[in-house]
Amino acid sequence: MKHIHAGKVRDLYEDRGDILLVASDRVSVYDVSLPTPIPDKGALLTQLSVWWFEQFAGVVPNHLLSATDVPADFAGRAIRCKQLEMVKVECIARGYLAGLGLREYQKYGTVSGVALPPGLVEGSRLPEPIFTPTTKESDTGHDEFITFQDVVDQEGRETAERLRDLTLEIYSRGAEHAASKGIIVADTKFEFGRDADGVLNLGDEVLTSDSSRFWPADQWEPGRPQYAFDKQYVRDWAAGTGWDKTAPGPEVPEEIVQATRQRYAEVYERITGNTWQPSTD
Repeated sequence: MKHIHAGKVRDLYEDRGDILLVASDRVSVYDVSLPTPIPDKGALLTQLSVWWFEQFAGVVPNHLLSATDVPADFAGRAIRCKQLEMVKVECIARGYLAGLGLREYQKYGTVSGVALPPGLVEGSRLPEPIFTPTTKESDTGHDEFITFQDVVDQEGRETAERLRDLTLEIYSRGAEHAASKGIIVADTKFEFGRDADGVLNLGDEVLTSDSSRFWPADQWEPGRPQYAFDKQYVRDWAAGTGWDKTAPGPEVPEEIVQATRQRYAEVYERITGNTWQPSTD
């Protein structure tokens, strides 16, 4: 087994020609990994992704080979995957206005070149979900909005349209299921790659609390920040400390750690219908 990449949250290994994608308990905000882990976070993200991959298997192929054929040390927080040549576009679907999308709308009335109606506020539901891609292929190293035409120029029209259509379909199906459990999926990010046969596959993670904004539907109120079942809770805490958003990040207090863990577990249980069995600390 060969360690091939260490990300802010995930580690990649090559094993018997496959990829092992291992989710740690690290939490990253503003592109900085904080020094304090969130217990069970890696396993919660992994198991939620596995559940979603199964739901969407009839929509698009995915990179998941096994959630159990992994080394014992990684059990529960790793998946065995196909090797993919990843598309260099982060495919984001938005159904509500928040985060970077809100900030761009407030400046220009658009998000990723998509014009939106006037008068929207933080948390507003959009008339219909929109495709707002970003890329990390920038001088800053941070996500930056690109337009659909940028994706066409980079990947070709056929691939760009396929990415857009899959992103919106998976988002819409996932949001419909989550809504039936009392959860709003405000936005989410997908990543795709091509397998050895050149077929586009869904990869990375799917509709997790690290890649999505999850809000309780019964507390949704446009015009203010929403209660977050996702890492926005940690972002907000970190920003409120006066931290300058450069490494190293601040230590996370125990009460924030436990509240974050509880939110991740609750959204997992609501969406999957499964009871989360926490590890012993």
